[in-house]
Amino acid sequence: MGCCISTSSRSSCSSRSNGETVSPSCLRIMCGGTRSKRTFSDHITTLQHLASLPNRIFTNGRSRSSCIFTQQGRKGINQDAMIVWEDYMSEDSTFCGVFDGHGPHGHLVARKVRDALPLKLLSFLHSHESKRNGPSTACCNRNPKSDGGDSEKDGSMEDKVDMLWREAFLKSYKAMDKELRSHPNLDCFCSGSTAVTIVKQGSNLFMGSIGDSRAILASKDGTDSLVAVQLTVDLKPDLPREAERIKRCKGRVFALQDEPEVPRVWLPFDDAPGLAMARAFGDFCLKEYGVISIPEFSHRVLTERDKFIVVASDGVWDVLSNEEVVEIVSSAPTRSSAARILVDSAAREWKFKYPTSKMDDCAVVCLFLDGKMDSESDYDEQGFSSATLQSNHSGNVGESDDGQISEPSLQRNFTVRSSEENTPYRRVPVEGQRNGEGIVTEDQNWSGLEGVTRVNSLVQLPRFSEERPRT
Repeated sequence: MGCCISTSSRSSCSSRSNGETVSPSCLRIMCGGTRSKRTFSDHITTLQHLASLPNRIFTNGRSRSSCIFTQQGRKGINQDAMIVWEDYMSEDSTFCGVFDGHGPHGHLVARKVRDALPLKLLSFLHSHESKRNGPSTACCNRNPKSDGGDSEKDGSMEDKVDMLWREAFLKSYKAMDKELRSHPNLDCFCSGSTAVTIVKQGSNLFMGSIGDSRAILASKDGTDSLVAVQLTVDLKPDLPREAERIKRCKGRVFALQDEPEVPRVWLPFDDAPGLAMARAFGDFCLKEYGVISIPEFSHRVLTERDKFIVVASDGVWDVLSNEEVVEIVSSAPTRSSAARILVDSAAREWKFKYPTSKMDDCAVVCLFLDGKMDSESDYDEQGFSSATLQSNHSGNVGESDDGQISEPSLQRNFTVRSSEENTPYRRVPVEGQRNGEGIVTEDQNWSGLEGVTRVNSLVQLPRFSEERPRT
């Protein structure tokens, strides 16, 4: 679609979250109680055979410690993608992620990110390890508070580990967006994807996210009741810091009158494309106007009270609260069925709460932190079979082993809006939505839907007028 607009994250509008040069002296990435026998080179040699890796699943099924499930909505091809990769970089590490595509090629973008981003992160982590010639240590899995050592030294070590992972996430996300911009066969000008990625290594969780997909943690409180802890922030355009950056870059943020609860990002000279998130891979038509691909990074140390993690696309969070998701997963008859039951519950809620809306695609990853799953007999009783590990019967129609599919006809998508469809509606400034209601803080749960029947968008491909703002 012509040249893509520059996406350099060094722009003053990109608000880089770290500018430090990280060079810790004791940061072996492949560290832990037992080091994996496979080397990074072994990983590289299998790039052409990702789908055949024994511990990597990306279609409906289960692994040793997780289950995943996706279901197509009623908007066209399933644009959600998901992955769980056990033994990711060592025997005690697991990578999991959910990617929600949007735009005419959103399904391809999501699957490309699903396949490429874990490898980019692995590459950056390995590049740090290769620079270290010291003996292997357990610094990556170390909990400074657990060994009673020098607290000041332990705190410094923890800070170094945190800085290393932060830089690896930032660099891998930047490299991923750069690859999408220069991809010869994938037009990402008006297409993109969210990403929520988590690496669990020992008792550590390292997380990076963009867009409005979400991860939560189920943990027991003082009364042994399960509570939901939101691990990521839904990066919507009306978050104060996101809106400030977008407006500083000449982008516009407002909601339409028919959906006042859905803030969107618009070009400065046209009411398009109406992107319902502030950060995303792709979407290069908006990258000069404040939309960025820099992830929000966080690090959390798990405890024995933490039970499972749920990562899902907004098709789930739009109709179910964090607490409801924890209740549904914890009450599933078997762990292997938890993701499917959660998607089924979301589908029912869509029909009940928004009967006139088209159900969104749903993708769910449930990661159980004790590493235990059901027996094969329990799994079969829930309507699954071993074949589900290699099949995808609910949405990713026609996806090949490498995640690519033949080009479909343009389907209706609901994350961006076109100028033609925006014309009949009046805009509602974001600032004017909260008069007398109080501004919602970033610590609260953000949902794309709250008591309103709506969809994220009406079409995928915006039409840009050549009219420019008058001087």
